[in-house]
Amino acid sequence: MEITPLKVPDSFLIEPRQLRDERGCFYESFKHEALAEVGHRFTPAQVNHSVSRRGVVRGIHGVLIPPAQAKVVGCPRGAVRDFVVDLRVGSPTFGHYDTSVLDGESGRSVFIAEGLGHGFVALTDDACVSYLCSTAYVPGTQLDINPFDPALALPWDTDGQPIVSPKDASAPTVEEALRDGLLASYEECLALYGQLPVG
Repeated sequence: MEITPLKVPDSFLIEPRQLRDERGCFYESFKHEALAEVGHRFTPAQVNHSVSRRGVVRGIHGVLIPPAQAKVVGCPRGAVRDFVVDLRVGSPTFGHYDTSVLDGESGRSVFIAEGLGHGFVALTDDACVSYLCSTAYVPGTQLDINPFDPALALPWDTDGQPIVSPKDASAPTVEEALRDGLLASYEECLALYGQLPVG
């Protein structure tokens, strides 16, 4: 697989090398050693799936630190436009985003480190998104940011009115989350990644 850094540091696009023949194809979608080579050790503790109809917007989601959570997100069926948003206070790219199209045909996925936000819009009906998560779900630790926060100006580009949950539609903006002390610092995240000494 080929792992390419995205514009948001500590997020990566993972593109598998597909072996194709008359039966179809085979590829590796996750390899622990490959992520370790780019500086992130990742061991899945939980696997989640969502299924969405075209035009559904999910996100921007993250997990508070602690407990923190990294993810590998892919789309084994259908297609989504995926977004990674830097929510780490003090990061040189705080508030910036990068976007990738994930689909079943390419097998592409995205690694999202702890402290970053994630969301997507479904480009097809019956789009299935898989999430390999580094920690199990802990009630009350979800971090939600309004996907339509004008300060982020994410280009959702839906054909019609986006379909969004009431929870996401009423989520705080980045400024509100910052004011309420919900966002982790860049240094805290780097320490978590093992890129800075702790303490």
